[in-house]
Parts: sequence; C-alpha cells; structure tokens
Amino acid sequence: MPVNDSLVTDASAQSDRRSFAPPDTPSDDDALKVVPVRRTGQWFAAGVVVLLLVMAGNSVVRNEAFQWDVVGDYFTTTAVLRGLGLTLWLTVVVMLLGFALGTLLAVCRLSSNRILQGVSWGYVWLFRSMPILVQLLFWFNIGALYPQLGLGIPFGPEFFTVKTVNLLGPVSIAIIGLTLHEAAYAAEVVRGGILSVDRGQWEAAQSLGLGGLRRLRRIVLPQAMRAIVPPAGNMLIGTLKGTSIVSVIAVQDLLYSVQLVYHRTYQVIPLLLVATIWYIVVTSVLGVGQHYIERHYARGTAGAR
Repeated sequence: MPVNDSLVTDASAQSDRRSFAPPDTPSDDDALKVVPVRRTGQWFAAGVVVLLLVMAGNSVVRNEAFQWDVVGDYFTTTAVLRGLGLTLWLTVVVMLLGFALGTLLAVCRLSSNRILQGVSWGYVWLFRSMPILVQLLFWFNIGALYPQLGLGIPFGPEFFTVKTVNLLGPVSIAIIGLTLHEAAYAAEVVRGGILSVDRGQWEAAQSLGLGGLRRLRRIVLPQAMRAIVPPAGNMLIGTLKGTSIVSVIAVQDLLYSVQLVYHRTYQVIPLLLVATIWYIVVTSVLGVGQHYIERHYARGTAGAR
C-alpha cells in the first residue's frame, strides 16, 4: 500500500532531533564533590612544634634557677632604668649623627667629583672592615697617640691646646666610635635608596629648574625612603642592641648597670634576664613603629598594607 510522504518526513525529523538532543542536566545529587587535600604531614609537624614550644615554655617558667621573683624585684629599679635611659639616648644620638654623616657620604659617592667619590668609598671600606669593639678600644686609647689636641696655624703657632683625657670621656668615646661605625653602613643604605629612584625623576626635576640640593631633598629622598626605611629600621634595632658593647669602656648602659648589680649579689642569670626582657620590649616597640613608617611611605604602591 502507498506510504504517506508527510509521515516519513515527520519520523525522520523526530529521529534527527533525538540524535542531536543535549544530554540531561545533572541534578545536584550527581554534581562532583570537591574534597580538600588532607595535609596530614603538615598538621603532624605543626603539632610537634606546638608540643616542643609548650615543653620549652614550661621548663622556663617552672625552672627555679631563673629566679623570676628576683627578675621582678630588679626589673624597675633605679639603676636598671637609668641604664635603659642611657641606652635609648645613645641609640637616638648615634642614629641621627650616623645617618646625617652617612647621607653626606652617599651624596659624595654619587657625585661626579672623583676625589669625593674616592674619599667616600675609602671611608666606607675602612670602617666596615674594622670590628666595632676594636674601634671603641682604639678611641678609648687615643690619648696614647695624641696626648693633647690643639688649634692653630699649620706649621705655625697654636691658639689653644687641650689634653685628650680631659676632652674625651667614656660617653663621648662611645658616641664617636658608634657614629663613625654606623655612618659607613648608613651611607650604603642611603646610596641604595637613591639609586632605586628612576633616573627620569632627576631629569624631570632638573627640567623644572630645581637646584641639585633641592632636587635631592624634595624629589629624590621622599621616593627613596621606601627603599631606605626597612634597612634603616634594622640598623636602628641593631644599634640599640649594639650599644651593649660600650660596657667594655665602662659606660653605664643597660648591660653595664645589671653587671654592676650581679657583681655585688652574684645573681647573674636573673639580672641578665632583666636586661634581655628590656631589650625585647624596646625592640618590639621599634618594630611596630617601623611597620607604620613603612606603610606611610608605601602609600599608593602595591606593597602598601
């Protein structure tokens, strides 16, 4: 019997639709579940570290040899606070003078004058090569080389003279030695910060008719501070701790003050803990200040946080 053409056409169209029909959308129950990686090793290592820290803290707190009651008795005594005050004062003076001299040395190193470059390089080379203890002992015995200092006309008469032992006391020697030492490192820190500023900033400032000193003070140094502040903060903390070395020349800083006490009472460990805790407290405060200063100079950059 004859077949209707319209029926054949509809059947083939339905077959084509079934062959090209999209697959059924999976339900929520059939969706893939993401399982986080089990970091068993990391958690085990973290647990071991926490356990060791707890054990160490327990041994420190419960060990009677530390004599925490003695630490509490001497922590805020007049002698210790006086030594702490001298330590902070030395740190501030040395950092200010050291960075002032270091900035001058950095500018000389970057100048086009060969003599200034050579003098700056020689200064940095010499004082970075000498240990700070050797420098302090050298300045402490400067009177053996120059018993007296005078001012006058070269190869002519002197207007006045003064004995070195009357001019340089222990505190003055500590300031001179530490400042000369810090200036060598500060010069490299400042030089690195200046070199981090794009050369186009110098050229743009020069095109505006700004003088060399004004370009450095108003344009270059504010931008260089982003690179200067982090190492300068480390230097500040290092200087604070480094002032303890002046105890060898009888400067009554924090360490020397606690040494005077335990030489009398023979309570060495608790007095050393007093000095250690004060150093930790002050360096922690300085670290917080450094963080906010870095954030101030990093405004507008990707590193600001």
